[in-house]
Amino acid sequence: MTVRRVVPNVQSADVRESREFYGLLGFEEVMNHGWIMTLASPTHPAAQISFMTDDRTAPVAPDLSVEVDDVDAAYALMLERGAQIVHSLRDEEWGVRRFLVRDPGGQVVNVLGHR
Repeated sequence: MTVRRVVPNVQSADVRESREFYGLLGFEEVMNHGWIMTLASPTHPAAQISFMTDDRTAPVAPDLSVEVDDVDAAYALMLERGAQIVHSLRDEEWGVRRFLVRDPGGQVVNVLGHR
């Protein structure tokens, strides 16, 4: 399994204000669904940060996102190892397949792959 990117998910009551602030550091908006917005460096697109008001389709907002090349294999491995699945594997309307899992320290990780 290959990790494609890791993105911190920061809780924000006002994603617009977050965009303006991080824009001062050179980040630009690359995705915005209203409740989650991702900013990226235009010169290093893998350098990203997301801001969330909440997670509209899961019971809890994740602390970080990890994109992998085979999300189904990652899910099977987490189940096999007895990891705490917070949100089961599913296809989301915005083009990703994902699940949420709690790490040993209590952080919620959004594991995803693009369809």
